[in-house]
Amino acid sequence: MESPDPILIEIRQSIAIVTFNRTHARNSLSIDVLQRLEKIVSGFRVNSNIKNLIFTGRESAFLSGADIRELRSLDRNTALLFADRGQRLFQSIATARQKTIAAINGFCMGGGLDLALACDIRVATPTAEFAHPGARLGIITGWGGTQRLPRLIGPSRALEFFITARRLSAAEAFNIGLVDAVEAAPLHYALQIAA
Repeated sequence: MESPDPILIEIRQSIAIVTFNRTHARNSLSIDVLQRLEKIVSGFRVNSNIKNLIFTGRESAFLSGADIRELRSLDRNTALLFADRGQRLFQSIATARQKTIAAINGFCMGGGLDLALACDIRVATPTAEFAHPGARLGIITGWGGTQRLPRLIGPSRALEFFITARRLSAAEAFNIGLVDAVEAAPLHYALQIAA
């Protein structure tokens, strides 16, 4: 039976593992999840005992991006607040004093990719897939991906990635420098890096 908590926390000595647990929605980032994640990240940022933060997902998804059903209900003002919340949250991950690692266990789409881009290190399973599907939906990411992705893979590749919304395999992501390693057990590998 699935836990009702959309984010699970496990502490292993100086390592905090944050696991996204909305498997019924492919671990999409709802407003509730973003609020919870803000509190979790804020707490860990000031915790001197935590030296590493690992983000991962349950089952076949790391994070599938923003919750599309909630996006449809946003108006101009609430959309701006939603974008601002995500930007601030992912910037706080990017500037955390801890080493941050995305252990990407499956689909890594849209805002989920933005979160992975905010991390210091990205490790993916061979079956992971990456995309920014916003162009197909008539939207563009508002959570920092448009800035971080070009710095990582270059402006031309990033532009092609954004405007085509095509999916990349883990092998392609590794070849262009989007991920640092492809491993059968990304969480295990992330724990080794953290240790």
